Amino acid sequence: MKADFVVAGCRQLLTCRGGVPKRKEALGNVGLIENGWIAGRKGRIVFVGTEKDYRRDVEFESGGLRVDGGGLVGLPGFVDSHTHLPFAGSREEEFSLRLKGWTYQQLAEKGMGIKTTVRATRQISKANLRDACLKRLDQMLLHGTTTAEAKSGYGLNLEDEIKQLEAIREADEMHPVDLVPTFMGAHEIPEEYRSQKEDYIDLLIHKIIPEVRHQDLARFFDVFCEKGVFSVEETERLVQAAKAAGFGIKIHADEFTPLGGAELAAKAGAASADHLIAITDAGIEALAKSSTAATLLPGVSFFLMQEKKAPARRLIEAGAIVALATDFNPGSSMTESMLFVLQLGVFTLKMSIEEAVNAATTNGAYALGMDDEVGSLEVGKKMDLILCNIPNYLFLVYHLGVNPITQVIKNGRLVVRDGRLHYSPIAP
Repeated sequence: MKADFVVAGCRQLLTCRGGVPKRKEALGNVGLIENGWIAGRKGRIVFVGTEKDYRRDVEFESGGLRVDGGGLVGLPGFVDSHTHLPFAGSREEEFSLRLKGWTYQQLAEKGMGIKTTVRATRQISKANLRDACLKRLDQMLLHGTTTAEAKSGYGLNLEDEIKQLEAIREADEMHPVDLVPTFMGAHEIPEEYRSQKEDYIDLLIHKIIPEVRHQDLARFFDVFCEKGVFSVEETERLVQAAKAAGFGIKIHADEFTPLGGAELAAKAGAASADHLIAITDAGIEALAKSSTAATLLPGVSFFLMQEKKAPARRLIEAGAIVALATDFNPGSSMTESMLFVLQLGVFTLKMSIEEAVNAATTNGAYALGMDDEVGSLEVGKKMDLILCNIPNYLFLVYHLGVNPITQVIKNGRLVVRDGRLHYSPIAP
């Protein structure tokens, strides 16, 4: 076979290969190859294995790129399956007040919280919003993310939800990171509909959902099923309308209140149920028996300094499909780093390092319906690979406070080199 890109002699290569999704014991198998070689052609992987097999099976094309993996640890590019990428403004003042003991209700009365982000996002131009996304994507890329979901949900009206989704589309066309767009107009009740929730639900069902589908701006629909936002019954109505329009489904479920969002996600055949800090025994059982991924967001409980965490161990042991993601957003998880989230998965959710790696790669890809393309290093998939300057893969979690990622390969292109961005943006 011919190859135009090869990474030669990685000290360790974590392929994360095998059946997808990974459950129970399989979640702990990272498909380790010592002194691993990986080769690609035209952006796709054509070989993964040992040097002996590479020498026998692969013909390296003249003019191709060879990267020396000696002394480095390689693994699939991270798949961040839950982000709120397109937002404007920031909320550091709110963060500071929370550190001083202000409650969510007090902040809301002051006009802060999500209202702050909605106002800023409605005011920003689409071009400036897109450019903000591009800067954040650079940070994601430097920290190893090569595929990410991106939700709207800070417009909460037709015009500004469309603006967010168009900004996602344009950023996706310009940046190496692949974006999977999600429409989340059901993120909150906008202020102008605060006393008319039913009217807002009707607006979503009869106008915004059909228009987003007509313009083909999103692959998934997401809804915040939570006390004070959308009830289980309201969520189910929205989900059914979105499914009828052709969207895949995601649900912000059981984050603060055990409403039964996880059970609804399993019943509806959702791609994922996300957060799950307050999930019940029945919710764990429902997800374990389903094909719905349990996407855990440990950055949220860390950022909000909550004692309660998502029960990762119980979910894994029950047989649920566990993924990890950042929930990158300005109010409750201001981080673009999947590496940091992987570490939180170990330190705060009691996952093993191997489980966290698979949850941040192959199971994250499954939660986006992208597991046939990304998430593991296997022949035929996109050549999305990160290389880390560490003695062994345990250092991904053992050595904190540094970024060991020196090279990032996306679609068979070297886009981060020696820890610095190494790509030319595509003009809008």
